[in-house]
Amino acid sequence: MATVKVKFRPSTVPGKEGTLYYRITHRRQSRQTSTGYKLYPEEWENDRPKLLDEASHAARNQYLRTLKEQLEKDLERFGEIIRQMDQSGMPYTAGQVMEARLTAKDKTKCLYGFVRCLARQLRQAGKERLAETYTTSTNSLLRFLGEGRDLSFAEMDAYLMKDYESYLKQKGLVANTISFYMRNLRAIYHRAVEQGMTENRRPFKHVFTGVEKTAKRAITASVIREIKDLPLSRDNPLRQARDLFLFSFYTRGMSFVDMAHLRKQNRQDNLLTYRRRKTDQLLSIRWEKPMQEIVNRHTRPESPFLLPIISTPGEGERRQYLNSLHVLNRHLKVIGRMVGCPIPLTSYCARHAWASIAQSERVPIGTISEAMGHTSERTTRIYLASLDTSAIDEANRKVIRTVYGKSRTGT
Repeated sequence: MATVKVKFRPSTVPGKEGTLYYRITHRRQSRQTSTGYKLYPEEWENDRPKLLDEASHAARNQYLRTLKEQLEKDLERFGEIIRQMDQSGMPYTAGQVMEARLTAKDKTKCLYGFVRCLARQLRQAGKERLAETYTTSTNSLLRFLGEGRDLSFAEMDAYLMKDYESYLKQKGLVANTISFYMRNLRAIYHRAVEQGMTENRRPFKHVFTGVEKTAKRAITASVIREIKDLPLSRDNPLRQARDLFLFSFYTRGMSFVDMAHLRKQNRQDNLLTYRRRKTDQLLSIRWEKPMQEIVNRHTRPESPFLLPIISTPGEGERRQYLNSLHVLNRHLKVIGRMVGCPIPLTSYCARHAWASIAQSERVPIGTISEAMGHTSERTTRIYLASLDTSAIDEANRKVIRTVYGKSRTGT
């Protein structure tokens, strides 16, 4: 009789989630198939999900409860399949048990159904943004195919994706936006491959999935000082926008979504500790006087949140965050014009500025990488390379002067 066990494989990258998979064993032969779920090592104990003790992990614990229920349902389904095969009296293999389970889930073998299930899992895990991007990218591809059309993974090939890329170009989308869609679809496809829904036919091998350099300029320290010193009255709505921008800068370019979900218990003694919602990486920041001054001006005693971004806890927090981000960026554009900022000022400019100023102060790349929560120095180097070309421009000017003459360079 075949047996099925749930196993956990830790990630090879420290701080990342590991993978849960089913091991099907029959007659000394084993097959493995992904559950589609991921966990941190501390969330797995004695071959089952383990709930976390802290009250601040309520959302994560809900995900773990849901995961436990799903695993139990899957194991029941495996047990039913094995009983039927045993009762038939026909020989079977571990691979046939796995295939029988996948056949029972045919509705997810098409892109739309699979992404709906995947998005639900991601939302249960608190990954709202990733669920949104996967859904948006899938809807774009299905619009290209035609109204009411779904797509099986077997139909996803290199020719189709090349046609889809051409369609996006004809619509006027820039290379990085097209790449954004392609990378999301590729990630969805790889998850389907992981779960045995399809074999990997490498449908994205001929389309652009990189990042094209864009003309970006980081804000200088002098512009940050001008923003900080703007004389804004207490009742001016620009004041809160300015302070939230500076809080991001003071906290090493913390993203607005992480700021929105900071709770008062995230600050303990002289440390602010939180997990990046994008990467789940745990970061700690020394609490400084400028941060406290901003919190003193804007925190609400009755709110569990550190900053006044989400006003009603537990009720459409994602919608509240997006609305606050929209208002913030609208106000920041006004502030940018007030100080003569050379680029449209947005919440993300604080992160650009922190990285660029740290580099200009000769902070080592490794330190900048760790401070910003990047998973590798390579990511940080790519990030910094796109921010400010002034040093390269000055070097070029010096080279030209050696052959053209200082007085004839036009400067």
